[in-house]
Amino acid sequence: MKLLSVNLGRPQPVPYTDQAEGVTGIDKRPADGPVRVAAPGPKGVGGSGLAGDAVCELRHHGGDDQAVYAFAREDLDDWERELGRSLANGCFGENLTTDGLDVSGALIGERWRIGSGVVLEVTSGRIPCRTFQGHLGERGWVKRFTQKGATGAYLRVIEPGEIRAGDPIEIVHRPDHGVTAALQFRAVTTERELLPRLLAAGEALHPETLAKARKYMAEQAG
Repeated sequence: MKLLSVNLGRPQPVPYTDQAEGVTGIDKRPADGPVRVAAPGPKGVGGSGLAGDAVCELRHHGGDDQAVYAFAREDLDDWERELGRSLANGCFGENLTTDGLDVSGALIGERWRIGSGVVLEVTSGRIPCRTFQGHLGERGWVKRFTQKGATGAYLRVIEPGEIRAGDPIEIVHRPDHGVTAALQFRAVTTERELLPRLLAAGEALHPETLAKARKYMAEQAG
């Protein structure tokens, strides 16, 4: 398992974002050298966990629990075949394009060591938005991406440091609860009846997901 590329975005004006300023950093491109990774701060204040990477919509993106977004090259290849077009590393807005790692099948709370020092922890899958659809220019993209369920994974930074393309990725902790990023995604989008299963992942869950699962359980009990 290895890191194929570390991808950074610059603010760009576009006509398809909900952001008031009309800019987005979703179009990410591979960096040439090492990139510093650190916890960016709470949601709404902190942006990306990668130095030099723009997060323009702080209401829904960035922050400690969504500091880094990873997507598997294998899933990009699958979409290439389905869409009939080339998809470069970073084009899904991912910071990390991986090789040999089942990103959507990663467990909530699973930890990866990248290179010699950086450790990241999986918190959730990625929910597609209007900006993602506009960036790709595919009709019905939000629905198609949701139906496939290969979401990639958001991660928080446990141990900061530097990473670069070619770094090895090692899974250093894998919980036994069975709650994957893909399962979490289905539970908060199309299959709310799965929400109780997410509680097995406990505090490792993205806080917003944990709150949704607890609220659902309270509603069912009351």
